Amino acid sequence: MEIHELLRDLHTKNDTKIVLLVGDGLGGLPQTPGGKTELEAAATPHLDALAKEGILGGTIPVFPGISPGSGPGHLGLFGYDPVKYLIGRGALEATGIGFELREGDVAIRCNFCTLDSAGNITDRRAGRIPTEQSAPLAIQLRQVSIPGIEIFVEPVKEHRFVVVLRGEGLEGNVADTDPQATGVPPLAPQALDPGSEKTATLCAEFVKQATELLKGESAANGCTLRGIAAKPTLPSYEEIYGLRAAAIAVYPMYKGLARLAGMDVVGDAKTLSDQMEVLKENWEKYDFFFLHFKYTDSTGEDGDFDAKVKRTEQLDTCVPAIMELGPDVFICTGDHSTPAMLAGHSWHPVPTLLWAKHCRTDRCESFGEAECLHGGLGQIEAKYLMSLALANAGRLNKFGA
Repeated sequence: MEIHELLRDLHTKNDTKIVLLVGDGLGGLPQTPGGKTELEAAATPHLDALAKEGILGGTIPVFPGISPGSGPGHLGLFGYDPVKYLIGRGALEATGIGFELREGDVAIRCNFCTLDSAGNITDRRAGRIPTEQSAPLAIQLRQVSIPGIEIFVEPVKEHRFVVVLRGEGLEGNVADTDPQATGVPPLAPQALDPGSEKTATLCAEFVKQATELLKGESAANGCTLRGIAAKPTLPSYEEIYGLRAAAIAVYPMYKGLARLAGMDVVGDAKTLSDQMEVLKENWEKYDFFFLHFKYTDSTGEDGDFDAKVKRTEQLDTCVPAIMELGPDVFICTGDHSTPAMLAGHSWHPVPTLLWAKHCRTDRCESFGEAECLHGGLGQIEAKYLMSLALANAGRLNKFGA
């Protein structure tokens, strides 16, 4: 029996509230042996106070040694097996901006980039071009035309945009064209199975026409395709957990993942402060709240240790506003680790704090990787966090006689 089957049978409804605060890429590494990680170097008095009252541990997003993308990382936190429910970033990004994917659609999460005269990438994210500059460029790409195929191009945020291909015989198993390096050209779209050959050919034609349309643009004159994927199907939070679930996020991709899991995306927050206002406004309407904070990840990806420390401290400032509302269960963790030292996602277990009115505490005194290594929660797969949250909220009946 899978965990979802069991939770469907055991969940029960009550008036308790659960908050999951996700600092994207929260986990880190010390810059020197024996030093502090970004989380440990940050001043986080509010999370430290909850660490003393709660229980700490580390969560493994997929399997030990596997560095996850944001999609699998969040799926694990939401209680879904990220290997079974594999969702491409294109589908997440499209759903996140409110695009209604149809069966048979293929969605692609695209990045604007800059290319030199030889066609090699000089900046994979076009300097994180601001949205007011990137949106007109995305709209310009609506001129791409391929006979027999509908093409939708939608701006997202900063250097990101979405392309959706709609037509007969499309499958989404095509490799990314981002080489994850500069000084080399974008990769050619490669089908990973015979059914996706048509999609790969269409992707190549899209890139060809897009590059021609962007020729001469100084801010972004190229693009890469990532997370090419068909529409997925997930069982909902209501179905599995019996929860009315709300998501409060700024970035579209995380809104998209929440929608696919059956959460309501509420509010139109632009800042962490906005998110706290939206949380307060919707407190009585929902049982479960997913709060997402992006910037612990982006600063880690930039390799900026000090900036990630500051963003971690910013995350801590929202904790009093959450606790004033009186949650029964509060969890703070990340979808994966993004050490500034590595400037990318890593395989390291993610520091995790669970506070609840009835949790069994450990001897940890602060929220950080070293403390989490010997915390009472242990090192667990992230997909079991939801069953722990439900149990601590009194939302699970006894199993068996």
